[in-house]
Amino acid sequence: MKTAMRAKDSARLSAIRLVLSGIKQREVDERIQLTDADVLSVLEKMIKQRRESIAQYEKAARNDLADAEKFEIGVLSGYLPQQMGETELAQAVAAAVAESGASGIKDMGKVMALLKPRLAGRADMGAVSSLVKAKLSG
Repeated sequence: MKTAMRAKDSARLSAIRLVLSGIKQREVDERIQLTDADVLSVLEKMIKQRRESIAQYEKAARNDLADAEKFEIGVLSGYLPQQMGETELAQAVAAAVAESGASGIKDMGKVMALLKPRLAGRADMGAVSSLVKAKLSG
């Protein structure tokens, strides 16, 4: 935040302040001190909200607002761990399917319950869900 202030980068400073505000809000609402995993979930939620906003802005032909949201996603993503590659993700899904003993689509919840804590912040859970569904139905 100090670096953004010194560089007079108001857009970056605004995005960082949004992150800190989101974290503080959750701490106050739940009356807890957030762990690293909780902070990751706050960041992921904020990124998801911005992706949804981008879709709405583009539908309304408001590219200026969509560009601002894309910039914020870039800033927020900088605070997430390195994202997993496709092959790593496929291996993690295969391992979780084997570990849970899942045999069909009805066992998808078991597999996702194993994967969610392992992949938090490192993969888009929507993409993980579709990989698990494809693995279990195929």
